[in-house]
Amino acid sequence: MTPAERREKLLALAQQCETTGRPDRNLDTEIYEALGFTVRRKPTLLAGPRTPPGGIYQQGALWKAIGKISAEIDVAVSVLRQKAPDWNWSLHSIVAEEQSFEALVAGSSGQGALASLALCAALLKAFAARGGKITES
Repeated sequence: MTPAERREKLLALAQQCETTGRPDRNLDTEIYEALGFTVRRKPTLLAGPRTPPGGIYQQGALWKAIGKISAEIDVAVSVLRQKAPDWNWSLHSIVAEEQSFEALVAGSSGQGALASLALCAALLKAFAARGGKITES
């Protein structure tokens, strides 16, 4: 994937985070892939009760279940700290007709219906602003 294609993919995922109203396991998998993790998606056939929802990702020599990054703020913060440990970030609640959240990561802002979605959108935009270069974990 070229840097321009990677940047477009990151921005498309950020937009999806901002426009969706709820978490999505497919979105979780897409975010992990876009952030440079080696991902194995959940098989559609022959999936057993112990098959992790969404799939698994590789961290070092270990394979772990993909976290609910679009649903759980602690997972989103953990991935942010892992992929961009030196970046400043903040998260704010916006009270309007519908409650929403706004996040700022390294100068890039994102909004979402959930705090985790706003943080993911801002993180994806921040990497896109840096030409799509993702640090290896």
